[in-house]
Amino acid sequence: MFERFTKDARVVVLGAVEHAERMGAETVEEQHVLLALLDREGSRGAFALASLGLDRQKESVKEALAEARRRGGLSRAEADALSGLGVDLSEIVSRVEEAHGVGALGADGKDKGRGKGWWSGFIGGHRPFTRGAKSLLTESLRIATAHKDRHIGDEHLLIALTSRPGVPAEVLADHGVTYASLRRVLYGGGEAKAG
Repeated sequence: MFERFTKDARVVVLGAVEHAERMGAETVEEQHVLLALLDREGSRGAFALASLGLDRQKESVKEALAEARRRGGLSRAEADALSGLGVDLSEIVSRVEEAHGVGALGADGKDKGRGKGWWSGFIGGHRPFTRGAKSLLTESLRIATAHKDRHIGDEHLLIALTSRPGVPAEVLADHGVTYASLRRVLYGGGEAKAG
């Protein structure tokens, strides 16, 4: 499938790996793809984000992603669901951070005792993609195919991020970037959601 990616989409995927490495994450996640998309200039995805005003809100998006990592990667919807069960996520985060330091629930920069050990991400510089990140790449193919596009561009990765539940879609929506708004900017609307 990677051979169908445009140069811009490949740069985003490689940028996601770089973001994961810089953050000390053991795996490449959807949030890393979003961060890599924010880095782009001059591509269809960058054009769409600028058209929706996100080019002026990049720092706010990064802060929102960092806050979600601090909550252990949970979206607000997941935090609200826990709250409905009587679980105070803020209290849990506070207690964990009090005992283990700020950001202890996030995956950044620390070995959390999962996987094969702290060294696993450094062998050959390889960071595996999470199931969600792999699914995102597959969804971008579906979206490109639904639009009869022969190649997968960074715009397809961006649309795929907004078409799936989770932190990246939530953060983008909070900043005015939704599946519907992206389709309007990129395709003029009218087509059914892929997937």
